[in-house]
Amino acid sequence: MEVNTKREREGKSGGLALKKSVAILELVLRISTATAALAATLTMGTTEQTLPFFTQLLQFRASYEDLPAFTFFVIATSISSGYLILSVPFSVVCVVQPLVPGPRLLLIFCDTLTVTLLTSAAASSAAIVYLAHNGNSDANWLPLCQQFGDFCQRIGGAVVAGFIAVALLLIMVLLSALGLTKH
Repeated sequence: MEVNTKREREGKSGGLALKKSVAILELVLRISTATAALAATLTMGTTEQTLPFFTQLLQFRASYEDLPAFTFFVIATSISSGYLILSVPFSVVCVVQPLVPGPRLLLIFCDTLTVTLLTSAAASSAAIVYLAHNGNSDANWLPLCQQFGDFCQRIGGAVVAGFIAVALLLIMVLLSALGLTKH
């Protein structure tokens, strides 16, 4: 009888250690994801390039505000960044009390919504970045990146940072689900 209770205690302490390790990893990923989303927001939001055309009076300007997909990207990544920063205290609660399921359930729900928002923003922006690099001969759209090289590099980098945030968020959702398991 005493052997079973000793094994049960060892199993519970091992499960507690696993849940605590998962919660710590999730906290580190949450901070990393917030950093990636914030970098994507700032990079896209500050991207602008102006090219002179014949004289200084006539200039061509490219800005993220010119394309609705990029505006959506900036709004979505800023919302996601704000959420991820505000969710850090809940993640700390999951580290301190790994057996309490409430905060973890809340984080899974909100993280899943955030994954959806970030994925749609990054995917729509990736389509525009593709058009900027390659154009579309059927629609007579010329590649924009031939003239606005710096602009295209920055928007491409912002979209990559957005997809990194999506990947990290997906890993966080999986870890949260693992943290909810009983064994």
